[in-house]
Amino acid sequence: MIIPGLVSITFRKLSPSEVVDLVKRSGLKAIEWGGDVHVPHGDVPVAREVRELTAQAGLVVGAYGSYFRAGEVDSPKFSDVLSSAVELGAPVIRIWAGQKGSAQCDESHRARVVEECRKAAHQAQDSGVKVACEYHGNTLTDTAQSAHRLIEEVDHPNFWSYWQPAVGLSVDQRLESLEAVIHRLNNVHVFQWMQKQRLALDEGAGEWAKYLSRIRELDESRYALLEFVQDDSPEAFLRDAKTLLSWLENDQ
Repeated sequence: MIIPGLVSITFRKLSPSEVVDLVKRSGLKAIEWGGDVHVPHGDVPVAREVRELTAQAGLVVGAYGSYFRAGEVDSPKFSDVLSSAVELGAPVIRIWAGQKGSAQCDESHRARVVEECRKAAHQAQDSGVKVACEYHGNTLTDTAQSAHRLIEEVDHPNFWSYWQPAVGLSVDQRLESLEAVIHRLNNVHVFQWMQKQRLALDEGAGEWAKYLSRIRELDESRYALLEFVQDDSPEAFLRDAKTLLSWLENDQ
């Protein structure tokens, strides 16, 4: 089953209560709470408050979107990230595979990123929380090959991957990138871009039908989380939420 939700950083200027109200209006079911503004890393009281706000609205916490960057000295401490995720009740923590693209990363730095991803996965496992890597440019998940290699190198049962359609690729290339991580796929970020121009989600109906069809073949439930709507507009979000719900109506 695919469960629809929102990535809270889509509306960084809104308070957590405003985000909750907007998601409730939309009919979506879940929120991935961001660790930079809405639920800061290590601020356990805020995490508790946001968990309660989410539950009171009849919504679920789909994930904790952290800004822990494995292998980077200026990254937040993973212990702080984990404490917030646990208090938030998040089933998974989204982390980042460094901040260098695979072509710019030497083998020693790559090994450091891999080791810290493995340590994070192991530490979170003890708390019953999964770890999943953002699928993104300027990290070691910037290509299908590097993302697949990262999963194999980390080699930990609690290490998973996000996926999103990379900008600038064809639909077939995006499907290949999905296939590269499908065996460890956790959540999916949903948006429709033409290069870096944000479009209405319904303009991607044809390609998203292909992505969602493949994801539906998996056994476990996961979240499809809207992100980056046109003009950061609540109205655009509500429109895109309606589109996503129509795509997933048989999954509910």
